[in-house]
This record gives sequence, structure tokens and C-alpha cells, in this order.
Amino acid sequence: MHADPIADMLTRIRNALNTEKESVNVRASKVCEGVAQVLREQGYIMEYDRIPTDKKQDLLRIKLKYGPLGERVIHEIKRCSKPSCRVYCGVEEMPAVLGGLGVAIVSTNKGVLSDQQCREQRLGGELLCTVC
Repeated sequence: MHADPIADMLTRIRNALNTEKESVNVRASKVCEGVAQVLREQGYIMEYDRIPTDKKQDLLRIKLKYGPLGERVIHEIKRCSKPSCRVYCGVEEMPAVLGGLGVAIVSTNKGVLSDQQCREQRLGGELLCTVC
């Protein structure tokens, strides 16, 4: 069992993008599925599917998105809050990634949301990662 499933998910996505894979499988959890949902809503991935396995934990198959000339849509995906050092921010301290061109993914009491959704709903929470 991996100690930090979100970091594992982001690393697998990063590695799959570097090798220009079409899709990547990651271990499924509610938080990882929430992160994948935000990435899909913001247009960073094509789609994701939950794949049941005969083991205890399901998988998420994430279809990666590339531009018309094969360029990566996700240039940088970085973990902010770690199990050893949690990073929390209120709605006023929410970072604007690349001046608003990127997205920060936040875990709130209403679920995993983008920074834009947090500002609209006036919510703060744990800053999981940034994507640009």
C-alpha cells in the first residue's frame, strides 16, 4: 500500500505524459477520483473510468489529452500538500496558478474542487496540487 495515493497518481500521470502514453492506470480512491473529475472538468484529461478488479482496490483509467500537434496539455503537475506537511488555505489565500491560466485543486468539506469553484462557493481547504 502506498502512503500517499495522490502523489502516486500525479507521478504516474507525469511519467505517462513524458512517454506520450494514451492512458494511465492509477489506484482508485475517493480523493483520486475527485482530482480526476476536476482535471476532466478543466480540460486537462479526456476522461476517466473506474475499473473494478478482483483485488480489494479498483483502478482509475485516465485517458490523457494532447494538442493537435501532439503537444502535452499538462505542462506541470505538482503536489502541494503532503502527509508530512499539510498546506491549508482560505478563500483569500487561494493561489492563482500562472495568473489564473492554471488550476489549483483543493480538498474541501464539499468535496474536491478547483480554485475557481472554491472562490465561487467561498470555501477554503487543503491545497492538494497545482496544474498548468
